[in-house]
Amino acid sequence: MLIDWLIRLIKGALIGTGFILPGVSGGALAAVFGLYERIIEFIAHITRNFIKNLLFFIPVGIGALFGMFLLSHPLAFFLENYEAQVLWGFIGCIIGTVPKLWKDAGKMGRGKKHITIMVISLVAGFVFLLCAGLYFGANVPQNPGTWGLAGILIGLGVLVPGMSPSNFLVYLGMYKPMVEAFKVFDFSVLLPIAAGGALCFFLLSKLVYTLFSRAYTGFFHLILGIVLASTLMIIPGTPWSEVVYNYVTIGTFVCVITLAAGALLGWGMCRLEEKYKG
Repeated sequence: MLIDWLIRLIKGALIGTGFILPGVSGGALAAVFGLYERIIEFIAHITRNFIKNLLFFIPVGIGALFGMFLLSHPLAFFLENYEAQVLWGFIGCIIGTVPKLWKDAGKMGRGKKHITIMVISLVAGFVFLLCAGLYFGANVPQNPGTWGLAGILIGLGVLVPGMSPSNFLVYLGMYKPMVEAFKVFDFSVLLPIAAGGALCFFLLSKLVYTLFSRAYTGFFHLILGIVLASTLMIIPGTPWSEVVYNYVTIGTFVCVITLAAGALLGWGMCRLEEKYKG
């Protein structure tokens, strides 16, 4: 009994890293560790076996909080001192997951209309994020409302395996403050994020899975386009990026290394997900 509790605690800690690590999906990690379907069943039918499910997920929740807290310390340090290199690592993670996302999107067939949906969502997502960045200066006001929206995005990362919401937060200037909040347990940030995540679970879980069941291919290609758009937005040194970087330096070599390492990590996590789901 205790061993099983500890195993769920460790699984939760590893899943928690996916909530704040761009390019790594919390939902995908939940699938890797065999918890995804039970999480969705619990959320979609909250009153069914409530006490039993609650007791089952308590160590998972505690572990997730521990994982986010543990990861926040090194992330805060590296983002402060080596931001461009870290962002290229994040981009590599996302690149490593794209082949799996492409495969998943087309597993029920793929036509020209689905490619069109993906291209439209990519362009629309890029323009939307660009306009948001120009309006806010890539620095969205940080208040309970915007942190609640961040929580909703993180919740979607659980509901939609393969979707990593943190790259949106990177571009909008909310990621570093979020990591710092986890580091020092700033409840003025953490509580709205938790509330937003819970709201996402209870309001959107059935909607997301209705869309998947009725329009799986189109909806998945829509998501894929948005993921690609958000990845383009966080490339350091671009005209739309807040991160100014001179690539004629030795640090560029490190960027290449972190990009490759991130791609291997993303690819490896996808292989694990396929293995444990299959």
